[in-house]
Amino acid sequence: MPNQENGPMPALRGLESSDASVRLRAALAVGTTPDPGHVDKLVERCAVEPEFFVRDMLTWALTRHPSAMTVPRLLDELRSGGAQARSQALHTLSKIGDRQAWPALTRALLTDADDEVARSAWRAAVVLVPAGEEPGLAAVLSTQLGRGGRETQLSLSRALVALGEVIMPALDAATAGRDPGVRAHAIATERLLRDPDAGFAFAIEEAKRVVALGGTGPEG
Repeated sequence: MPNQENGPMPALRGLESSDASVRLRAALAVGTTPDPGHVDKLVERCAVEPEFFVRDMLTWALTRHPSAMTVPRLLDELRSGGAQARSQALHTLSKIGDRQAWPALTRALLTDADDEVARSAWRAAVVLVPAGEEPGLAAVLSTQLGRGGRETQLSLSRALVALGEVIMPALDAATAGRDPGVRAHAIATERLLRDPDAGFAFAIEEAKRVVALGGTGPEG
């Protein structure tokens, strides 16, 4: 009987195992010995793998392959895949860091109705954005202020803060708006920009108090 632990084909078969630890070892093995023939299988598995730590290993395995082979396949996932496929493809693209993927970071993805897809798109966008495109990205991201729960809002704030001072016009516009949730999120994001060590929970609660009192931000 052939040794199931050796060779590319057993490793690829291991990605289908019902045992998550076997799938993890298989992804590690495939990434340790990169082969262009493995890329499709890795991408396909990303779309259905239920365990986060295995998906992360699949992403690592993909980063071990040439971007010329992985990026086009991942871009296909953005256009045709389901929510998990899109989210994981975006995550992997952010880890690869090939700015040729930037045009695929469309407004539709940045505002995707699925929170996980949107969060992955925000993280990928701030990694891949070309110099000079940051204000436009900030403007799109600012349309998502006030969206979702605490984790989603924190993800957006972190993405915006990563862009730096170019976000201020967008934050100022959001702070002047009528929606109290949007205003509070914008104020909290500015606080994080000014003091990166500030906790988001504290920043958002402080911002809500400012909004309730009719203020518009740290100087309000």
